Amino acid sequence: MASATPKQYLPLTGDVVITHTLNVFLNAPNIHQVHVVLSADDKVFGTLNIAQSARLQLHYCGGDSRAQTVLNGLHAIESQIADGDWVLVHDAARPGLSDDALQRLISSLETDNVGGLLALPLADTLKRADNVQKVSATIPRADLWQAQTPQMFRYQTLKTALQQFDGVPTDEAEAIEALGLKPNLVVGELRNLKVTYPQDLAVLAALMNI
Repeated sequence: MASATPKQYLPLTGDVVITHTLNVFLNAPNIHQVHVVLSADDKVFGTLNIAQSARLQLHYCGGDSRAQTVLNGLHAIESQIADGDWVLVHDAARPGLSDDALQRLISSLETDNVGGLLALPLADTLKRADNVQKVSATIPRADLWQAQTPQMFRYQTLKTALQQFDGVPTDEAEAIEALGLKPNLVVGELRNLKVTYPQDLAVLAALMNI
């Protein structure tokens, strides 16, 4: 990001990235609790002007990877949640999630046995590079999707999947797949992109103002 500031705390349309992210969940009537998992040495979040809510809880137990952070968060809320309750895991650096996309995910999966995630069918041609950044192959894009978040699974199933995974999964869905289950793909939105490069903030600002 070419910045010393963690990307979730970078400015975006009059606020910071993570504030936009949280507001979507805090404004959703069918989200009962919102848990933010932070690194143990985070000194920024407490200085933000984020609306106080009885549904918002902070947990300073972030891990060395996304998977470990999520698992630590699941352990932290164990006494507050039933095994069969739905958990939605979302990246703080995806502030463009819309109310419509969140509700589409929930309504699509709330009676499902497994759960699933927001994702977009790939529109671009994919190229595999060799070790000197020359094209070594073209990869057919049919049936390929780009994973987004939230990813929505039952509490105990997700915890078991992360605990038993051999290695480090790239996302929650991969851990669920390792249990032999098949997560559903729910069509997401382009604006739900993950802030990764400096230009992403400008793109997001434009998309969020449409």
